[in-house]
Amino acid sequence: MPVALRRNSAPVTARMLGLGVYRPSTVVDNEEIAPQVGRSAAWIESRSGIRQRRFATDEETLVRMSVTAAQKAAAAAGIDVAEIDCVVAATTTHLTQMPSLGSMVAYQIGRRTAAGFDVSAACAGFCHALALGHDLVAAGSSRYTLVLGAERISDILDRSDPSTAFLFADGAGAVVVGPGRQAGIGPVVWGSDGSRAAAVGMTGYWLPELQRDPERAWPVLGMSGWRVFRWATSELAPIARAAMDAAGVTARDLSAFIPHQANLLISQAVATALELGDDVVVATDIRESGNTSAASIPLAMDRLLRQNEVTSGDLALLIGFGSGMVYAAQVVEIP
Repeated sequence: MPVALRRNSAPVTARMLGLGVYRPSTVVDNEEIAPQVGRSAAWIESRSGIRQRRFATDEETLVRMSVTAAQKAAAAAGIDVAEIDCVVAATTTHLTQMPSLGSMVAYQIGRRTAAGFDVSAACAGFCHALALGHDLVAAGSSRYTLVLGAERISDILDRSDPSTAFLFADGAGAVVVGPGRQAGIGPVVWGSDGSRAAAVGMTGYWLPELQRDPERAWPVLGMSGWRVFRWATSELAPIARAAMDAAGVTARDLSAFIPHQANLLISQAVATALELGDDVVVATDIRESGNTSAASIPLAMDRLLRQNEVTSGDLALLIGFGSGMVYAAQVVEIP
């Protein structure tokens, strides 16, 4: 007779317990970017909402930014980093690819035996990683999971490309997901549309010979902005509504809408389609931070908290979307 396998533990409720971020020290405003892309500073802001962005210095490595965000998140959660037993890192700019950023961050915070791995879901990466972090805790596979979104997009950016150079930037954000008295992370609604793969992605492969042959181009981030805009403004609102339905809430229950900070015009269009009330704050961290891909949602959440536009326990709708086209949305309680 087959032996019944033992579960790790009974299912528990999971929530975000603490948030930490890292914003690079170098601020680059539109006046500096504009001449490189043949546009005016006013044009950049009108097309994206961006006024300035931050680029990491050589010393502000992806690991360093991630570790600082992780330590801040643990402190905000009121736990010791030694209690973190899993690190899920969302990134597309960990260029060594292996070992994973997650395992390197786990080691750097002193958790030599913690699980650590990466999620490659582009600008939707944080929401994907958050869904995994919830499920790990809820299933008993982890007690405290660090969910990280971190990017150094400046490493893969063509500074002269008028489609991308003014949009993207660097940064890191992390949350600790752990057990709570009631659920604080709603069901995820996620998916992908590979038919739109040409809308945004890399221009080539990273090959060893590229480092030795200066005549060959280094692959960079490429994007057809109008394709992304058209897809996002037509597809995101139904996905967001499905996430609210799955969580059993309506727009009237929300305090904030925190979309991936891709473009302020996209955020505003989706907010309008959702018919959010005037009392629902729409995150606009893109104005000061640019598009930081997987890091943008935790960075935007941090700014809302620091500006007292939301408080712990408020409900927020998160939605990420990016190359693939991949997407993920969930309703959460602000940590």
